[in-house]
Amino acid sequence: MKKIYTLFSLVFIVLFASSCKNEKSLQSYLVDTSGKEGFFTGDLPVSSLMSAKADVTNEVKETMKSIKKINVAFLKKTADNTVAYEAEKATLKNIFTNKEYKSLGAVKAKGMSVNVYYTGNTESLDEVIAFMYSKDVGVGVARLLGENMNPAKVIEMMNSVKMDGGNLESLGAMFTGQ
Repeated sequence: MKKIYTLFSLVFIVLFASSCKNEKSLQSYLVDTSGKEGFFTGDLPVSSLMSAKADVTNEVKETMKSIKKINVAFLKKTADNTVAYEAEKATLKNIFTNKEYKSLGAVKAKGMSVNVYYTGNTESLDEVIAFMYSKDVGVGVARLLGENMNPAKVIEMMNSVKMDGGNLESLGAMFTGQ
């Protein structure tokens, strides 16, 4: 009986130790940067960005309901934070080496690199993430979080919904600290 107990204890310890990964997740990164000096962070409900007066189809409204919120973390590049910029860029690049994040593509324009990732499957996305960095602007990540998001319908929604100017101004003020 003692041998069985010892064997089960050993198996439990091995399983417990192997389940504790030392990898940083995007969620933990977003939590860690909240309130961190130099970072602009926020969690936004999608409804705060979309105009209630927008003339959209019921299908677009249903797509909006599948999106829960947007998480943003951004470190503005300054002459004083080059080391922090490089460290944050390396941390985010490391996070996206996790096989959970599937690449949708990458774009480079005017010194800005943008990599887009998703989780879930191609018919039903759980999140869409844009990882951006530029030596002139800074480094950041934006995550669109939802349930069973249809990629084609999300793109259609983005093309058809008008952004509310007043909400965009308050969003800009939040991230610039004004």
